[in-house]
Amino acid sequence: MPLIAMTGTPGTGKTSAAERLRQRGYEIIDLNAFIAENGLLGEEDTERDTREVDIDSMRTVFSRRDKLSAIVEGHLSHFLGCDIVVVFRCHPDVLAGRLRARGYSESKVRENVQAEILDVILCEADGSKARVFEIDTTDLTPEETADKMEDVIKGKGDHQVPGSTDWSEENEKWF
Repeated sequence: MPLIAMTGTPGTGKTSAAERLRQRGYEIIDLNAFIAENGLLGEEDTERDTREVDIDSMRTVFSRRDKLSAIVEGHLSHFLGCDIVVVFRCHPDVLAGRLRARGYSESKVRENVQAEILDVILCEADGSKARVFEIDTTDLTPEETADKMEDVIKGKGDHQVPGSTDWSEENEKWF
């Protein structure tokens, strides 16, 4: 199996789908845990309620791993030079509800919704050398999302190509 990134804005369903895939026997690397375990978290930015990660250091440390085939789950995984990148997408209204349920501040909800509307992660992923796919998780259960991810892994099914999901009409509503 190649190195595959499961990425997307926080709240799009990556972790839930990754857990289902882990139960099916896939090797899943939790990139957030990897970053923390390897001391790659920068100083906390209290104004933005986030911690920066040095992407170059993350790539370097990650490339030292013995095994280079796995599924890497995390919103920065598309920066790792993966063979395949799957960007999870979610309608902004649904995404906002998921993030609020997690206790995100309104400014953090807006920041993430804006990133989703503007295709930030998709654009970053599409700039890589990887084959890039999208999965719209808006109306999917975690099990259905994992099924679609497994189809991508196995090279079967009908896959959404980059740009298939367009939330641009939501921009005026949110900003």
